[in-house]
Amino acid sequence: MQLTTEQLKDQINEYKKKLSVTVVAHFYQRDEVFEMGDITGDSLELAMKTKADTADYVVFCGVGFMGQSVKVLSPHKRVVMPKLACCAMATMIDGTQFDASVKALNEAGIPNENILPITYINSNAEVKAKVGQMGGMVCTSSNAKKIITTALEEGKKILFVPDRCLGQNIANQMGLKSCVLGDGTNVADADIICFNGFCSVHQLFTVDDINFYRKKFPGILIAVHPECDPAICSASDFVGSTSQLIKYITELPEDQKVAVGTEFNLVNRLRSKNTYVLSSTKPECPTMNETTLQDVYDVLKSIDEGEPLNEIKVDAETQKWANIALERMLAL
Repeated sequence: MQLTTEQLKDQINEYKKKLSVTVVAHFYQRDEVFEMGDITGDSLELAMKTKADTADYVVFCGVGFMGQSVKVLSPHKRVVMPKLACCAMATMIDGTQFDASVKALNEAGIPNENILPITYINSNAEVKAKVGQMGGMVCTSSNAKKIITTALEEGKKILFVPDRCLGQNIANQMGLKSCVLGDGTNVADADIICFNGFCSVHQLFTVDDINFYRKKFPGILIAVHPECDPAICSASDFVGSTSQLIKYITELPEDQKVAVGTEFNLVNRLRSKNTYVLSSTKPECPTMNETTLQDVYDVLKSIDEGEPLNEIKVDAETQKWANIALERMLAL
């Protein structure tokens, strides 16, 4: 018999009382799943909060690289995911493609010792480990500028993977020259060399959307995530990470209108009035929305039965070097 939404919620809460589990939910999860979270937040925030948690099992409602990050930082924990969803951006680069990017810089006359790789946290553990082995580190959208500022002090070229938009936007903020691998630019002339990856959801926002809202509501503010195209960020009033967007928008006066360029579920929860989605289409992350209440129930039931579904595994060598890349970031 199919359980109703309320019955699923009741069963999930019963399992949470019975088992040594912590349910973790990213901001982009659908509302009914997000409400089940004992810990909620953005990707790194979740990994850090979970590291301090004492439960035996982490039930991570998000996408694959996030579950991996928890396992990398807390290898003793058992991490399971209700749905093994994959972030589209994270799947754009693997270890082989990372190696090919480094080789392209070598062929342009930049030896490995003059390259410092930085990977956005939206990448798989294999890429994080490759970055760690080359002396590089991880960044988030909130600390990317600080990480890159510190990295540049070594006088090396920054290889930034996988999100070209975040890399270019940080370069613009800092007055640095950036390029995208394969765009015809001489990489030797750039400070930040970006891999050609992107978030498909944040590519939905356009300058036309901004112009539409400014014309319709004079005085409206435009707030966007730095995964948006540089043209969008340049035309906006505020650019910030998920947590920074939440703080900025919730602290606005109630009568201040704001159009927000990021994932729909997050925007929809921000404020009940005067908050708009900066898109003519619904910018909903398809993979973040794969996880359902039924999935959460099923994975908790599997733990109770002693055969956990969708457990995240990271081999020891990958865990070691990915953790080094993450810890270098945390040290700053």
